[in-house]
Amino acid sequence: MTDTLPPQAAAPATGAAAGADAPKKLARSLGVVGGTLLTLSCVTPASSLFVLVPELFRGLGTFTLMSIVIGTVICIAVAFCYSELGTLVPSAGGEYAMVGTLAGKFAGWLVFIQSLIVVMIVPSIIAMGTAEYLEPIIHVDPKIAGAVVMIAATVAGLLDLRANAWITGIFLVLEVIACAVVSFLGFTHTERGADSMLHGTVADAAGATSGVGFGAILALMGTALFVTQGFSTAIYLSEELENPRKNVARTVLWTLGLSVAIIVIPVAAITMGAPDLTALTQGNISQLVIGWSNTGVGTFISLCIALAIINAGIVMVIQNSRVLFASGRDKAWPGPVNNAFGTLNKFSAPWISTLAVGVPGAVLCFVPQSLLIDITGVAVAALYLLVAVGALFSRRGHHKHAPAWRQPLWPALPILVIVALCFTLFKLAGPGLWWTLGITAAASLYWAFYLRPRSETRWVITLPEDERV
Repeated sequence: MTDTLPPQAAAPATGAAAGADAPKKLARSLGVVGGTLLTLSCVTPASSLFVLVPELFRGLGTFTLMSIVIGTVICIAVAFCYSELGTLVPSAGGEYAMVGTLAGKFAGWLVFIQSLIVVMIVPSIIAMGTAEYLEPIIHVDPKIAGAVVMIAATVAGLLDLRANAWITGIFLVLEVIACAVVSFLGFTHTERGADSMLHGTVADAAGATSGVGFGAILALMGTALFVTQGFSTAIYLSEELENPRKNVARTVLWTLGLSVAIIVIPVAAITMGAPDLTALTQGNISQLVIGWSNTGVGTFISLCIALAIINAGIVMVIQNSRVLFASGRDKAWPGPVNNAFGTLNKFSAPWISTLAVGVPGAVLCFVPQSLLIDITGVAVAALYLLVAVGALFSRRGHHKHAPAWRQPLWPALPILVIVALCFTLFKLAGPGLWWTLGITAAASLYWAFYLRPRSETRWVITLPEDERV
């Protein structure tokens, strides 16, 4: 029998009984708009367009849009799982609180370890990309640029969440403008029809063309999935969203829909507007923009992308600090560590948790980026897989009739995600896989020898008091 927690378990003390050990909760200060701005900023559609999409153009040519559409269909299934679980368990702990409540505490611990790997590494990977887009005005080492971005994002993460929503919203407007400029230029310099996107063709440097089949799309599906990855950020903010039973699902699905639109429209414009298939396959969007306009416009677009990356760093530090905050509140560590992670500043931000994410993130900028990407790829696949498994438990027992947003086609969609991600993990190899397995094995030993023997006082997954049913 699994040690599954009912929603009422581990309720915090109230009134006179509440003491220093009572679980703290974050203030509900975000509506759907603010939550969507923060979540959409984590997707960073402009950086996806300029960093990930060129890789697809180089491998798939005119089939790039097709791969993104197929990836979006899979992401919709994942988003449905997140939306249902996020409304059943609206906690800052995100995935681990959802899966731990529904599928058992050990399953929740495994999810927490995968999410911890991701939250500690991904911001550094994104931050190191800043240097390339600052090149028009300043030359800086990517490691130094990444570390500076991480420190700046950490300082911003210590501020009031509503203020951060506006900061990231302004940056988001700039990157949307950049995507709109690319779309306008591409559509006004059309060289081929929309039907070209239904037939895969690439070209080499000499202009020789060759066909692209669906096998090539499958080979690059991992990249296509990451183009819109980030919508899950909404569940980390679920404890700070007003009326989370409705707004978590709305934020997740609105974010996915908007990010797809912001990315797909420019991709279609680039595919139709590239002067030839060689230029399209090379995937140098900045050079395409300069060819359609001038150097000044190209520089403007590059600076917008740099701001998008900084924007993503701020949002990631905010969301990831909430994971550590929740782990301290749920007593995943020895007492002093739990107290530190649960400490809030005057802005109701978990400041020690924020520092615990941002400072190591700055240090990780000096680790080879390829290794960080490999480790993250394995951890993300494992994380999504475990969330889909948790979705299979979402209608069991007392959870069946709990008030929540319910995904359509259950349980077919979670099963589809499980099968796809099992295949992905089966294909992964290299140092990233071994690092992730090693970290997971060490965490399992910590569970077996420290957490499980103290199950009454450690790893007690809680829900905000006002959300208990």
